[in-house]
Amino acid sequence: MPQPLPTSRDVARLAGVSQATVSYALTGRGTIAAATRERVLEVAESIGYRPNLAARSMRTRRSGRLAVITGVTLDNQLRLLAGASEVAEAAGYVMETHTVDGTVDERTARVRDLAASGQYEGVLTLVPVLPEALTSGPSDRDGEPANDGTTPVVAEATFDEQMRTLGDLADASTVEVFVETLVAAGYRRFAHVAGPEQYASARARRDVFLSAVARAAADPATPDVVSLGVLGGSWSGDDARRAVAEIPADALPVAVIAANDHLAAGVVRGAAERGWSVPADLVVTGWDNVEIGALMIPSLTTVDVDFPEAGRAAMRRLLAAIRGEPRPPAGGPIHRLVWRESTGPADALPT
Repeated sequence: MPQPLPTSRDVARLAGVSQATVSYALTGRGTIAAATRERVLEVAESIGYRPNLAARSMRTRRSGRLAVITGVTLDNQLRLLAGASEVAEAAGYVMETHTVDGTVDERTARVRDLAASGQYEGVLTLVPVLPEALTSGPSDRDGEPANDGTTPVVAEATFDEQMRTLGDLADASTVEVFVETLVAAGYRRFAHVAGPEQYASARARRDVFLSAVARAAADPATPDVVSLGVLGGSWSGDDARRAVAEIPADALPVAVIAANDHLAAGVVRGAAERGWSVPADLVVTGWDNVEIGALMIPSLTTVDVDFPEAGRAAMRRLLAAIRGEPRPPAGGPIHRLVWRESTGPADALPT
C-alpha cells in the first residue's frame, strides 16, 4: 500500500512546535525565531513535506504561487531561475516562469496583467519594465512606484532590454585584481581583448582594465607599466584570435585580460599561431568560468559568477516584499577568481 503523504502535523510533531509555527516558518509570516524557522524547514525537507497549496488557498485566500518573468532563455538565466526556485520552494511557494518578449511597454503591460490577475502572491521580473509596474508590496514605505493592485512586483536589474548583463552581474572589479596581481608578479605590458561596446558588462571590464593599468603606471614603484590598448570588440573567439596579431612581437611578455572565456580561448589560439607560448610569452585571463576552460592546455584563469546566488537574492527580495519586511541586506560577492595555468605555473598561482 502506498504510504500517506507527510502532513504539517507530522512536521510540527517532529520539530516540537505548533502547527501555527510550521505555517509561519513555511510562509515567512508571523514572528518566530530564525533558529526555529530553520529547524522547521529542515524537518519538512527531511520527511518530504510539501504544502497543500489548494487547501491553503481556500483557507487563506492565498495562491502559494509566484511568477517569474524572463525573456529569451539563456544559460545564465536558467542558472538564475534555479537559484530563485530554490528559495521559493523552501518558503513553501510554487514558482512559475513566463517568457515575455516584445518592447518594454509590452512587457510592462504583461507584468501588470499578471500582478492584477489575483493568481500570484508576487511577481519577480528578470527583464526590464517601466517603473509603473513595480511595487515593494502593500507595506512599502520607500517611496517606490506602485502598480494598481497590491501584488508585489520586484525587478532584478539583471539584464537590459537586449538581455545584456546589468547591475551586480556587471561588476568588473575583479579585473583590477587581475592587473594588480600580475603587476606584482613582474608583468609590465598589458592588453585587453574587449567585448562589444553596447554591452554594459564589456564596457565595465574595459574601463576597469584601463583605470587599473593607468593607476599602476602612475605608481612610482612601477612606472614602466604600459597599456598596449584595447583590442577586438566582439564576443567572437575568432576575432580575439586575429586581435593577437596586433600585439608587437617585441613587447613580450604580455598580460592579456580578455572580456570572457571565449575571447581568452581565441587569444590562446592566436598566440600559438604566432609561435608564442602561454604562459611563457603571454599570460591570459578570461571571465565566466565555462567548463571547457578547465580542460584547456593551459587551463584558463577566469572569473566564476554565481548566477544561482544572484537568483536566490532576487527571490529573497520578492519574499521580503510579500511579507512586508525591509529589503534584505546584500549578500556576499557573486564573483570569484579562479587562478589556473594560463597565468603561470600551478605552484606560483595565488590562493
